[in-house]
Amino acid sequence: MMRKTVLTRLTGVLLTAAMLLTPAAFLTSCGNSSKEGEKILTLALREGTYADVVVSCLPAFEEQTGYKCEVHALSEDDLHALLSGESVEGISSYDVCMADSSWTAELLAKERLADLTALGYGPDNDIIPATTRIAYYNGDMYLAPYYGNVTVLMYNRDLLKQVGYDADDLSCLENILDAAQKVNALGKNGFLYRGDTENNLVVDFLPILLSYGGWVVDQSNEPIVDTDSFSDALNYYRKLVATGTAMPKADLIKSIDSGESALAIAWPGWYTPDESTPANYCALTGKTSENSISFNANVYGIWMLGISSESSNPEMSKELISYLMDKDVQRSTIDIGGVPCRYSSLQDPDVLAEYPQYDAVCKALKGGTYRPVMENWSTFYTVLGGYLKSILDEDISVNIGLKQAQNALENALKGDTTQDRDTHDTIPF
Repeated sequence: MMRKTVLTRLTGVLLTAAMLLTPAAFLTSCGNSSKEGEKILTLALREGTYADVVVSCLPAFEEQTGYKCEVHALSEDDLHALLSGESVEGISSYDVCMADSSWTAELLAKERLADLTALGYGPDNDIIPATTRIAYYNGDMYLAPYYGNVTVLMYNRDLLKQVGYDADDLSCLENILDAAQKVNALGKNGFLYRGDTENNLVVDFLPILLSYGGWVVDQSNEPIVDTDSFSDALNYYRKLVATGTAMPKADLIKSIDSGESALAIAWPGWYTPDESTPANYCALTGKTSENSISFNANVYGIWMLGISSESSNPEMSKELISYLMDKDVQRSTIDIGGVPCRYSSLQDPDVLAEYPQYDAVCKALKGGTYRPVMENWSTFYTVLGGYLKSILDEDISVNIGLKQAQNALENALKGDTTQDRDTHDTIPF
């Protein structure tokens, strides 16, 4: 299947103007062809803030190296398709790519990534170690953790204040539910969730499941959804979502920012708060009650940087990744929404004075959990998400729905060729 995308050529002084143009106008300004003999690196990135922070760093690299960087900013689905080997209109090949951490097993199984260790790249000790676990295969590094996306709890300050809560009070799921119910009693939405895709349904629920000590697969990546912990978490979640409604991401952010809704599971890349913004976010504690055990409940959605195994210039691609991963270069992206996986950025007193939420992000990144490392994760969340929707819509009971989901997942995953990895991060506790 041929997919459509927008090509953007980003060079030197044209960068600032280009970022202000519509896609069509940008194509007109920059063109689709390169000059003969021009040295070019092609980048395939996730559109939005994730690509913007990379783009902001490219002019200096271009000036230093004489290379031009041709950037394709793609939707998540198109980027996944491209990296998996499908044809995407407007881009036939790429050198450097951005990959969601949940795609790692699939991309390695399909041999789509170059070995960064063999090319001479390795992380420094300023990078938060937990964010690199998924990047290795047989001792070699294939991906570098670039954008520290991790689930957080987004909230509207004023609505919480109206019901007697602040961020410190959101210390367990019982308190989160109580706050959501009290906000809902005011005629506002207590808790929002994304119900537009199966993936979003599953991912938004995972921090709740983790807080109950549950997970979706065992150490062998076999499904384990028909369990007491899963049932308890889902019964709680039904109460929580009953205080609000489902919305797509853009509407969810707008609703919380405007004060129409109070709470939602979110990601740092969606919203950059400061002391003046109506909304903020905090890390989930992984506790169901004040006195319960605390689990690692923040789920990684880290955007990694890698090199195509078919790149015609892997050495210069490695130089670009080394440059983008540089401590000072990453620190420079914070003002435009960058979230480096680095202690020096997220614990910098000057950064925290302006963006105090990065303290919560740092805590979440140090104790986060990767989604299952399995080739067929997309199949898994599609099946499970369908059953979660039926349960949340009350078309089926929790117990019956989980039994049916367990059977459906077992059947769907027969013959799964999940990689035998040396960092098999499936059970997060």
